[in-house]
Amino acid sequence: MTPVVVPARMADVEEVEVVVAHSERTTLRVGDVFLKIDADSTRTAVEVEAMAMAPIPTPEVLWRKPPVLAIAAVPGKALGRLGEPSTASPAAWAAAGAVIRRLHDAPLPPWPGRSLDELASDLDRECEWLLANAVLPADVVTRNRGIAEAALRPWKPVFIHGDLQITHVFVDGDEISGIIDWSEAARGDALFDLATLTLGHEEHLGDVVAGYGTEADVDVIRAWWSWRSLVASRWLVEHGFDPSSPGCEFDVLRSRMRDTT
Repeated sequence: MTPVVVPARMADVEEVEVVVAHSERTTLRVGDVFLKIDADSTRTAVEVEAMAMAPIPTPEVLWRKPPVLAIAAVPGKALGRLGEPSTASPAAWAAAGAVIRRLHDAPLPPWPGRSLDELASDLDRECEWLLANAVLPADVVTRNRGIAEAALRPWKPVFIHGDLQITHVFVDGDEISGIIDWSEAARGDALFDLATLTLGHEEHLGDVVAGYGTEADVDVIRAWWSWRSLVASRWLVEHGFDPSSPGCEFDVLRSRMRDTT
């Protein structure tokens, strides 16, 4: 077996931090290095290629030896967290919008994204599970399903990050210092990225759209909020996360109900 050279930045660390751990993947922080261990090596392959293609700040890839990918930490801090007020400035949120626009204007990755039929099937399946297990009131599921269907329309595919959660965008002051976790990158709907970033942080949608610099259909963005919250809920529950935490997916779904009353 070829030995892996351990970077100096990993030497003599005092502790190993478990960033995330579930049955599909685990991420550890060792000093200034993140070690991503993924059961599906194709995801780390996509991540490495996507970061090499993206014309925006991404982490430095130190080495890859499946199933492990080692990347350097990016400076700064996350734009915020789901369920907590963001301390980042409006300028930082606008800068995130501008960076996302640069990504969407870049050449398409060579691999495809998910089809409309696949996305619609996901919505059908997960809504059926939510209703069958009485996870949420039926009117919340039904109303949000109707909202979510507005996102499932033809779009011009762009290079999307695909999992642009607020914790994946790092800022240093008012500048974007790096965007992490590219394993879902593909061809897709630009508004899906904008929706994922602003999920649970509707108060910053205007800043992001202003930075993005082109007309964005906010109704479709809101539709993607409903789609993502409905589709993600079972996975979150089954992998030890709590979508019912304040400000998280269930609250997003309930907020759509308030919008219509």
